[in-house]
Amino acid sequence: MHALFVGGTIDNSELDLDGAEPPARYPPDSGSGQSRYHLHAVGRRDDEIVYAVYGGPDIAHEDVQRVSEEREYARRFEATETIVG
Repeated sequence: MHALFVGGTIDNSELDLDGAEPPARYPPDSGSGQSRYHLHAVGRRDDEIVYAVYGGPDIAHEDVQRVSEEREYARRFEATETIVG
């Protein structure tokens, strides 16, 4: 699955994640006291999660959703996006 980032220092970046479920925060266990990205949405195709949208620590949920729609993640991955939380 792909992790897609909105806001923060790695805005508009993506990376591959292992596993069937995305972590609620990225990085999952930093231990550095550094602010982490929060999971805002997942994109599913059939029964598989194909992407996870993470928002920066200071980005409002509505802004993450707006940017996700503008970047057309659901269309790009041919998936249905579901809001998390």
